[in-house]
Amino acid sequence: MSSTQSHRTAPRPQAHEPGQEPVGELVQRASQQLTELVRGELRLAQAEMKEKGKRYGKGGGLFGGAGVVGFLMLQALVATVIAALAVPLPVWAAGLIVTAVLGVIAAVMALSGKKQVDRAAPPVPEQTIENVKADVAEIKGSAHR
Repeated sequence: MSSTQSHRTAPRPQAHEPGQEPVGELVQRASQQLTELVRGELRLAQAEMKEKGKRYGKGGGLFGGAGVVGFLMLQALVATVIAALAVPLPVWAAGLIVTAVLGVIAAVMALSGKKQVDRAAPPVPEQTIENVKADVAEIKGSAHR
């Protein structure tokens, strides 16, 4: 035996007709596609949760602002009552006007904050969940064929 005959050469990849791929290749391809699909869905979930977090942040900030302005409104109301008791009509009337303006500002901020929080609820990636459900159904349907 010569030394060249004792070594085996690596098998050459065979060209396969479409639909005739070996099971190992199909499993490997399915695994890669599934990995890509899961990564894509995770990126979508991350983007969706980031957007919802921004909405909750805006809503919380507006609620906080409404609380501050509401506190100022109460201070102005106290000043109005004091002025009404101590001085004739023009002073307390001015205090009452300031109180009313602060009350309107607080109401507008509270409603805006509520709208932001309502738009963000529920805090789950709904679109991603629906996509994953559709992907699982598709995979199950393909597996049964």
